Amino acid sequence: MEKLTGADIICECLIEQGVDVVFGYPGGAVLNIYDSLYNYSDRIHHVLTAHEQGASHAADGYARATGKTGVVIATSGPGATNLVTGIATAYMDSVPMVAITGNVACALLGLDSFQEVDITGITTPITKHNFIVKDVNKLADTIREAFYIANDGRKGPVLVDVPKDITAQKAEFVNKPIKPHNPAAHCTLHQDSCLEKAAELIRESKRPFLYSGGGVYGEEGKAALARLAELIDSPVASSLMGQGSFDQHDPRYMGMLGMHGTKTAAEALKNCDLFIGVGTRFSDRVIGNPKTFAPNAKVLHIDIDPAEINKNIKVFHQVIGDSTDIMIKLAKIIPQQSHPDWMNNIAEWKKTYICEQKGTVQLDLTPQYLMETLDRLTDSEAVICTEVGQAQMWAAQYYSYKHPHQLITSGGLGTMGYGLGASIGAKCGQPDKTVVNIAGDGSFHMNLNELVTLSKHNIPVIELVINNNVLGMVRQWQRLFYDKRFSQTTLDRPTDYAKLGEAFGIKTFIIDKKADCEDILKQALEAAKTAPVLIEARIDKDINVLPMVPAGKSVTEPILEIEIDD
Repeated sequence: MEKLTGADIICECLIEQGVDVVFGYPGGAVLNIYDSLYNYSDRIHHVLTAHEQGASHAADGYARATGKTGVVIATSGPGATNLVTGIATAYMDSVPMVAITGNVACALLGLDSFQEVDITGITTPITKHNFIVKDVNKLADTIREAFYIANDGRKGPVLVDVPKDITAQKAEFVNKPIKPHNPAAHCTLHQDSCLEKAAELIRESKRPFLYSGGGVYGEEGKAALARLAELIDSPVASSLMGQGSFDQHDPRYMGMLGMHGTKTAAEALKNCDLFIGVGTRFSDRVIGNPKTFAPNAKVLHIDIDPAEINKNIKVFHQVIGDSTDIMIKLAKIIPQQSHPDWMNNIAEWKKTYICEQKGTVQLDLTPQYLMETLDRLTDSEAVICTEVGQAQMWAAQYYSYKHPHQLITSGGLGTMGYGLGASIGAKCGQPDKTVVNIAGDGSFHMNLNELVTLSKHNIPVIELVINNNVLGMVRQWQRLFYDKRFSQTTLDRPTDYAKLGEAFGIKTFIIDKKADCEDILKQALEAAKTAPVLIEARIDKDINVLPMVPAGKSVTEPILEIEIDD
């Protein structure tokens, strides 16, 4: 039986788990791992980022874009702590990720040694599980278990901390088959009766509302959702994370529900008699005031995580299990339903409450026009990554998604600086797709250093910066709720985007008027077939994200218009 170093065991386990791309940054405690990666470079492609946080977001973006497990490697101390925001982002959005960190040698643990931190203690609240490996003979099985946990049930990040001496020691290694998952382990004990009760509620409903979250995975999940919507004759809305789980060109689709959801979805929520939430955790951004949520409806919750049941919303009935599996089973026991009056109401609301940027007639270039033009030019097929804030919401509102996880964004944690790293991972995972990161200028400045990663590796991503010279979402709240006291939200940064792009070796385009928008986007899309591109799109500082529901208010009564003035 062959003996390998701990570092080689890590590489062999990665290959065994089907990993071909990892993201990371070397350092002293992971020198042995990187020395091993040098020998495995023909089988494992390593993407060196500018910062460990960027690497963690890249692993996250790769996972979302591919459905595989993202892998990030960082050294001890600040290298490991720089992963924390990325790990927390993945945890909040249920993204499968394995983070491998180095640490000081076992004999130095607990002595405040150079670049030592208790990274397992730090990340306990933001991982599904984490490990520190102090015996090289347990290393392989620990890595395997980390991948299993990351993908079992509700997905999420797992961290494996490996002291430096463990990566140098040797142990016997034998390849093992990947441990299969058992979806039945995450079902209710009496699922058949739970399914029948759910089917009964659906059969009795006259005004159903089907709502999808980020737990609807892959094309199989999308197909199951489309089939269920047709079968029960229901309109469909989604959460931010559920964008693309239902083809948004379908007339059944009403848009997002929640703080920045559509008025049509709000009206449907107010009037439905059965609200069916699939693969969702009922975030506060979706439900607003829980006392006024779906006031005339019974709530049916379908989710894989029993901890989410009755956490934010009191439900009438639940079915716990894999959302795709449950939807397929429900479709077998529900006869075709028909609700023509209800669907006619939905159609009328969609005509009455068109989601558009009101009060912007006097302005030239608007985010809505920018997003809708990009949508048309890419045939709604681009992978859209975003930062957080106004640009994120505009991307969610005005680009039409066809596929699950086509929108890659930080939903739960709301991480500014997430999108550029995520777009790197998404493009590595989907090299044949057009990948665009949509950023506000505030978020862009947080991690713009990752432009050098795009350039160094020639990763052909479009970085689209919507520049309004303000922290737009915070300014919007200051306008509405702080008597227009715009404290520290006007940026006035002297950044010259053309020179910045040139400094990084990236072709840069400037859009400052509507008349040039389509032509410049066409040029950028053509250039991005072979190289990364930076676009600065200049807009007015007072364009708001609407509709908007104030915090704690009913999502059925959104603000639809805000007068633009200073």
